Amino acid sequence: MKTALITGGAQRIGAQITKTLHTHGYHVIIHYRHSGKEAQALADELNQICANSATLAQAELTNTQALKTLTSTIKTLDVLINNASVFYPTPLQDADENDWNKIINSNLMAPFFLSQSLATTLAKNHGCIINIVDIHAQRPLKNHAIYNISKAGIEMMTKTLAKELAPDIRVCGVAPGSILWPENAAELNIEQKNKMLSKIPLNKQGNPADIANAVLFLANSPYITGQIISVDGGRTLNQ
Repeated sequence: MKTALITGGAQRIGAQITKTLHTHGYHVIIHYRHSGKEAQALADELNQICANSATLAQAELTNTQALKTLTSTIKTLDVLINNASVFYPTPLQDADENDWNKIINSNLMAPFFLSQSLATTLAKNHGCIINIVDIHAQRPLKNHAIYNISKAGIEMMTKTLAKELAPDIRVCGVAPGSILWPENAAELNIEQKNKMLSKIPLNKQGNPADIANAVLFLANSPYITGQIISVDGGRTLNQ
């Protein structure tokens, strides 16, 4: 049984990635920061299906010592999914150093040092790293400067590590478009949502399974590395 670590694997897209990999025979390590209740419920659900197939890992990944403590407990690994991230608006005139550190450290620094720490373990199994990027890594979302920068960074990290870690480890990415409304989506009215959807050629929002299936595809594609797949319903055609 192959093993996958999914950061932020207890909720939203991360939870679907966890379920999809588990369905296809992976032992899953569900990382969480504050979502202990959700993580435990998901692990219990998966362990009911297959005993001892899901374990939990709590860590604040922006704390490098906590990150090292987490990775030291992982003895074998086939797939690392860098999914955990922070998303909220940072208009230029309002952004401060705290916003910068919070977003950059979570979205970019943590995946980099997690990849570094687990590289030796992944190499033993000729494993892979799959980063959850964003279509806004290339085409910025207004009023989200720091988030855009962090995702542009992880896009370049994907390509850089694909070179540095080859041939023993593959590194790829999935760039979601509109999949789930943000957790603060109550602030968006129907008109705003419809305007966003009108820019998608497939004329609908995606769902977490679309991202999870792309992750599974890359995890099972031994001759693909350094590539980032946009899963966006064609949204980037209209940007």
